Amino acid sequence: MKRRFVLTIALSAAMWTSTGAQAQKERCGTRQPSLEEVDQIELKIARARKVKTEVTIPVWVHVINKGSGFANGDLPEDMIRQQIRVLDDSYSGRTGGAGSGFGFQLAGITRTTNATWFSQMALDFEVELEAKRALKRGGPETLNIYTIDGGPYLGFAYYPNIVTNATYSVLDGVVLDWRSLPGGTFAIYSEGDTAPHEVGHWLALYHTFDGKCGTKGDYVSDTPAEFSPAFLCPIGRDTCSGASKPGLDPIFNFMDYTQDSCMYMFTEGQVGRMQAAWSAFRAGE
Repeated sequence: MKRRFVLTIALSAAMWTSTGAQAQKERCGTRQPSLEEVDQIELKIARARKVKTEVTIPVWVHVINKGSGFANGDLPEDMIRQQIRVLDDSYSGRTGGAGSGFGFQLAGITRTTNATWFSQMALDFEVELEAKRALKRGGPETLNIYTIDGGPYLGFAYYPNIVTNATYSVLDGVVLDWRSLPGGTFAIYSEGDTAPHEVGHWLALYHTFDGKCGTKGDYVSDTPAEFSPAFLCPIGRDTCSGASKPGLDPIFNFMDYTQDSCMYMFTEGQVGRMQAAWSAFRAGE
């Protein structure tokens, strides 16, 4: 049974350069929720407590590898700690944009040598379930990050409504290609910003382009409408023009598809949405 089973994915291709060779890579493999799921998410967020709180999120990082050494996915602890710092800086607003109130603290690291989990977790749903059932720590308030060979994806995550599903709540978390962490080998995608993007989904943010130029957009009022994902760093891009769609495309936003050096911010509206999602799905209230 393949990883995506009955789910639908919105995919767009990106080009990354590593060790002089070019290959095709998807920025994000997070599936697009169904209309029914979107309605459920939006209802809970609309009913959530709208008070900004300071939250320190415990993070478990599960390093899955096929052997020793970085080339086999065996990440050094220093790269893991750098990734936590990137998350903390990105969500604090220290890189620019709005501070979210969320901080991140490394709770622990597990290391597992399993070639099947390492190479197939991004592609085979049953493998993903097996690995996460064995490794996941904590409840909805704990961020579990799994590092693997992402196959066609830099990373993927699950929206927070997954925690309400008794059968599949174990899937809750973020999966990253190990080469996307700070100091990795994915060139323009090696500063660690795949993690802030995927954690954004974990906190109920959609892609900035998911609603195209429609009225609802990404359900955040202060992110300008965007028809399609942006790649590299296309300054001045505007795919939803006209008086009713003011503003250039939000290419600097963590929830677009631009290269790591281009994305650095969340908006106040995104912060409000993430805080509401935390209250609705993760705070245990």
